[in-house]
Amino acid sequence: MRRARFCIFLTGLLLTAPALAASDWQTIKNEAKGQIVWFNAWGGDPAVNRYLDGVSREVKSHYDITLNVVHLADAADAVKRIQTEAAAGRSTKGSVDLLWVNGENFRTLKEANLLQTGWAHMLPNWRYVDIRKPVSEDFALPTDGAESPWGGAQLTFIGRKVSMPVPFSDPATLLDYAQHHPGKITYPRPPDFTGTAFLEQLLLTLTANPEQLKTPPDSKTFASVTAPLWSYLDTLHPLLWRNGKDFPPSPARMDALLAADSLNMSLTFNPAHAQQKVASGELPVDSYSFGFANGTIGNVHFVAIPANSSASAGAKVVANFLLSPQAQISKADPKIWGDPSVLDPDKLPADDAARLRRFIPEGLPNMLPEPHAAWVNALEQEWLRRYGTH
Repeated sequence: MRRARFCIFLTGLLLTAPALAASDWQTIKNEAKGQIVWFNAWGGDPAVNRYLDGVSREVKSHYDITLNVVHLADAADAVKRIQTEAAAGRSTKGSVDLLWVNGENFRTLKEANLLQTGWAHMLPNWRYVDIRKPVSEDFALPTDGAESPWGGAQLTFIGRKVSMPVPFSDPATLLDYAQHHPGKITYPRPPDFTGTAFLEQLLLTLTANPEQLKTPPDSKTFASVTAPLWSYLDTLHPLLWRNGKDFPPSPARMDALLAADSLNMSLTFNPAHAQQKVASGELPVDSYSFGFANGTIGNVHFVAIPANSSASAGAKVVANFLLSPQAQISKADPKIWGDPSVLDPDKLPADDAARLRRFIPEGLPNMLPEPHAAWVNALEQEWLRRYGTH
């Protein structure tokens, strides 16, 4: 109990820690002026890329920082580069200054002491962050100020009113829908991130031992904890698109199949995704978002600064800009990106709060915490063993 209270105390210190003194932040801004910041970010969505192009223009205009965005197919590529540089003794002048990192890659870098720590909660714009969101941990790992939040995400289903007037609300009703609409349901093939998240969601809902998902999987209990998931998938797969013998490679492919009436469902990790794609004409106007009644897993996505960054000050200024009301409101607009904000509207000036609230999706289910990061690889490997050769 004493240890638990101490951990709560430390977390409270982290979340309420004051920003840097104005003079200290000015020193960082002065150092950042003229720096070139290499920002490695996932580049799989045109809306994301356009948004980051806008960020590059803004930080150049306001802070004289040249932000070069490296569009990645997989953040793991940047992680490997950081690891390679560390192995070669390159402790400064690294090739990555800022990284959009997921929980699995964060764990890899943090455990190897390859990230700067203790800086994120010192940013001036941290005062606007909604600390009710999971901003102090990433895939059940404490962030220790090594990551700055900049967007939210939650597993979200997409249906169409014409083919799914009433959405399913749990695994049982999903299975029932698949039985009545064979070939019209599927999910992305793991290790696609959203496909794996779908497995985690089912496991969290079906297992009798959800508490065990908060810690790394144990080889002694893995089979019993996951048995309900595999039993469910064994029943579901023959009812899926292409009889469960083939899976779309990505949510984008599912969107296309939904738009073509080949599927009645798509998946996303962005609650505003359907609204954004309807606005762009990529999904039909009757598309809508929904989730399981008891909640769907969600997270916050972060940016991190490698320990050997060659432009650490510039990276901090960029991370702070990403948390500004201006940047967060723009990012939340479905016509621009539609990525949920990590800011608390109640902490913003009235005009900014009103603008941000217009872009907060309504009717979202409760956000459930994701399993420990180690479950990602364990589930993917077992899924591939069972279904990957079909």
